[in-house]
Amino acid sequence: MSDFQPVPPRARQRRTSGLLEDLEDDDPILSVVNLIDVFLVLVAALLLVVSQNPLTPFTDDKLTVIRRAGQPDMEIVIKDGQKIDRYKATDGQGAGAGVKAGMLYKMQDGGMVYVPE
Repeated sequence: MSDFQPVPPRARQRRTSGLLEDLEDDDPILSVVNLIDVFLVLVAALLLVVSQNPLTPFTDDKLTVIRRAGQPDMEIVIKDGQKIDRYKATDGQGAGAGVKAGMLYKMQDGGMVYVPE
């Protein structure tokens, strides 16, 4: 006689269920699904950032933004509808033709008062 003994059905079921469990853990489709989830989260985050930007092209508002105020490389960005103008500060003092239009006083509480001439 041979030393071969048949495997009982219950032991066979336990072994195959263990193999199926291992196969589900190594399924490459699950990795692709996880990557898609990550990309969806990134896209949602980028959409939030774009919508919070004041210079977003999706708004038609008039907007003025001063970047790096008081610094030598100060920039003023003016958005009027779809048109965006940028003005950069220079080291020189502004000059041009004009006349004095009045006086501006800074109050103790921080307010400003303009007195025309």
